[in-house]
Amino acid sequence: MTEKLLNIGWIGCGRHARWMLLPQMAKAGFRLAALCDRDAEALAETAAQYGVTQTYSDWQQMLEQPGLDAVFMAVGPQVHHAATLAALARGIPVFMEKPPAANHAQALELQRASQAAGKPVYVGFMKRYSTGNRIAANILRGGDFGPVLGITGSYMTAPTYFAGEEDYSGFYLHHCVHYMDLMPWLAGSPLADITVRRISPAKGRVLFHMGFACENGAIGNVVMGTLQSRGTPMEQITVMGDHNRVEVSNVINVAWHRDPPFKADDPAATLDGACDTLCWTPNFTAAANEDHKGYAALLADVAAGLSGAPSAAPTIADGVTAMATLDRMIALLEAQA
Repeated sequence: MTEKLLNIGWIGCGRHARWMLLPQMAKAGFRLAALCDRDAEALAETAAQYGVTQTYSDWQQMLEQPGLDAVFMAVGPQVHHAATLAALARGIPVFMEKPPAANHAQALELQRASQAAGKPVYVGFMKRYSTGNRIAANILRGGDFGPVLGITGSYMTAPTYFAGEEDYSGFYLHHCVHYMDLMPWLAGSPLADITVRRISPAKGRVLFHMGFACENGAIGNVVMGTLQSRGTPMEQITVMGDHNRVEVSNVINVAWHRDPPFKADDPAATLDGACDTLCWTPNFTAAANEDHKGYAALLADVAAGLSGAPSAAPTIADGVTAMATLDRMIALLEAQA
C-alpha cells in the first residue's frame, strides 16, 4: 500500500464497478473522495457503502472538486473518451476500464492529450494480471522457455450478455478488446497481419476465428464469439515454443509441458522437476486471499504509477495498440457480414 492515500474521483457506479473494482480500492491505497453516476439510486447506494459524502450526477461538475489526485472511471467508451480529455485538461491523471474509447482514432487522441499534459492514463487490461496469465508470462520471460512460436486462444461469451446489441459493438469493445491486448503481451510483440473467418448461425450469435502473425514471427489464432454459456469455463490459452508448451485454462489452471523422457519402459522412472510437466491450480479454501481475475494486482500497479514508483500498469499507449487491432478486426468481420 502507498504511504499516502490517494484521493480518487470515481465515475460510474454500475454493477461491474461495484462488484469488481471498488472493493479493491482501499487495498491499493486509494480513498474514494467523490462519486458520480446518473443513476441516483446506484449512486446513493454506493456512496453509503463506501462512506462517500461528495456525490455528483454530472462528471464535469465532479472534476471541479478540489483535491482529486486522479479520476477513475468504469462507464462506456464515449464517456471514457470525453471525461479523460477533460480530466487531462485539468492536469488530473486517469484510470479507466477498457475500452479506452470507441475506436482507434479516439484512443490516439487520448494518448496525445496524455503526452501533452504530462499525466498518465492507465487502462484496465486486467487479463495481464489474471493469475494463470501472469504465471504464463513469467515462464515465457524467465529464460528457460525460448522464443514464443505460436499462440492459440479461445475467449467466448453468451448472446444474452450483449442482448439488444445486434451490431455486436458492445461485444467487440467490452469483450474482444481484452485479447487484442493479451495476445501481443504474451507473444512479446505487436500483431502485424490479421485475418478473420466468421459464421453466424442466428441473429445475435456469431463465431469467428482471428488468425494473426506478430512482428517477431510468432503466429497465432484466437476463437471468439457469443455461442457459449457464461456458466462454463470461457478461456483457454496455449503458448508454443520449441519443446515447450504453456497451457492456461479458465485463467487459474496452468501446465508447463517440457521435454520429458518416455517412462513406460523405465523401471526407475520418476518425476523430474527439470523436465517433467509442472502444474498449478489455486487453493479455493483460501479464496479471500486470492485475486484470480487480476483486479487487485492491476490497481496496485496503478497506485504505484500514480505515486511515482515504477509500474507495469497498462497505459493509453497499450490502449491505442489494442484499439488499432480491434478496428482492423471489426472491419474484416463487417466485410463478411
